[in-house]
Amino acid sequence: MGLFDRVSRVVRSNLNAAVSAAEDPEKVLEQAIIDMQEDLVQLRQAVATAIASQKRVQQQYMQAQSESESWQRRAQLALQKGDENLAREALSRKKTQAETAVALKTQLDQQSSTVDTLKRNLIALEGKISEAKTKKNMLKARAQAAKANEQLQKTVGNLGTSSAMSAFERMEEKVMQMEARSQAAAELAGSDLESQFVALESGGDVDAELEAMKAALVSGTSSQQSQLPQGAPAETTSPQDAAVDDELEALKAQLDQL
Repeated sequence: MGLFDRVSRVVRSNLNAAVSAAEDPEKVLEQAIIDMQEDLVQLRQAVATAIASQKRVQQQYMQAQSESESWQRRAQLALQKGDENLAREALSRKKTQAETAVALKTQLDQQSSTVDTLKRNLIALEGKISEAKTKKNMLKARAQAAKANEQLQKTVGNLGTSSAMSAFERMEEKVMQMEARSQAAAELAGSDLESQFVALESGGDVDAELEAMKAALVSGTSSQQSQLPQGAPAETTSPQDAAVDDELEALKAQLDQL
């Protein structure tokens, strides 16, 4: 492979890559429709020209055929009148017109076939253009959606690595920490309040129990005094009763401190 061929291939490949990168689907589709419509205009003109030519050939054919029939009648008239030379001349003219009619008929058939082909091509091209317009709108919509999605992905990608998104993430973490501290403080406050109520409730039970014990002691003392004989001296407090009194005093002191 020569150096020129290699350079030529490199240049063409670069040009093709540049053209492909520069192609905008929407613009290319619009231009394709314009080109097809120009072809349609030219094809319509060709069909119109072919139809006009067909009609002209048809008129010439009908005229030649009419002339041939007319010379046939004249030859018969000349023969009836006994003028063979005139009849022969008429038949010669009739032959010429008949040959012309045959040639024109062949040309007319060819022209009719050409016109039919052009008409079919015209109809097919109109159908392709209509289909292309529908596809063009769909492809343009898809291209626009793809561009929008690509732009969105780029924007999202940029946000993911930008300082703004980092700031949002930091603030979110900070708010979560603030909420956690607030929840912990609420739990601590609720726990302290609960303990105070438990102490009050337990203190009430102790007071009731203490009053019951005091009532029982007073009742026991009164019963013992009523059983003593009159004039008999009261018994001195035993060491066990002194211990109970000391325990009661200690309990009172504890209750006073609550």
